[in-house]
Amino acid sequence: MEKRKLTVASFRKMKNNQEKIVMVTAYDAPGAAIAAAAGVEMLLVGDSLAMTALGYENTLPLTLDESLHHAAAVRRGAPDAFVVGDMPFLSYQLDMNEAVRNAGRYIKEARCDAVKLEGGMEIVPLVEKLVLTGIPVIAHVGLMPQHIQTAGGYRVAGKTEDEAARLLAEVKAFEKAGAFAVVLECIPAAVAGKITQEVSIPTIGIGAGSATDGQVQVCNDLLGLFDRFVPKHAKRYCNLREIMLKAYSDYVCEVKNQQFPTQDNSF
Repeated sequence: MEKRKLTVASFRKMKNNQEKIVMVTAYDAPGAAIAAAAGVEMLLVGDSLAMTALGYENTLPLTLDESLHHAAAVRRGAPDAFVVGDMPFLSYQLDMNEAVRNAGRYIKEARCDAVKLEGGMEIVPLVEKLVLTGIPVIAHVGLMPQHIQTAGGYRVAGKTEDEAARLLAEVKAFEKAGAFAVVLECIPAAVAGKITQEVSIPTIGIGAGSATDGQVQVCNDLLGLFDRFVPKHAKRYCNLREIMLKAYSDYVCEVKNQQFPTQDNSF
């Protein structure tokens, strides 16, 4: 049977049916194809690609054109997947008209299905404008990597009653503005569970416990391609870095020892 293309309505239905949503980051065509084949329902071209694929120290240097380049590759690799473009720092904070135009590029040029934005009440009007324009939006609250300079680093959000209440108010405002889902990053599990119960849109957690409607993880963390540490919110399902390191080492050794190429590898 032909696999049905997922839409924003599909994810609302999954929440109503208490069916967990699976999201993972993807940065290129081969990775997107493998994730989609495995059954991942939502591919996020995260601004994390600044660190995982481009070698930057954090997400802030990523440009709009770099993000669009990778988003288009993900779409080519997984033509039937639900692809979300993660709008980078300063691509939507300066001017609403510019923000709508930039978001539209993800839909028109990279052929994404939706965009994701970090922020609180200050971006609610933009979310409403994007949705009215016809651009599906996922909001992102809690720990926000694009705000690490003002936050003083990567910190768990919602640990106090006031912070928890603020997060709930923000998610409800995004729900009213028309966002079809929200990412909850590094929020106490009890707070994320309460938010999930009180809103009709799906919540997708990362470091937010198991009560959210879905989970998102960075592919490099799951595959063992990030070797400095394993984030608390992640689980390493394999150590692909070690596998790749051995393969390259074996190749170097065989070339140096004149074991490769053989007659089988020659014309």
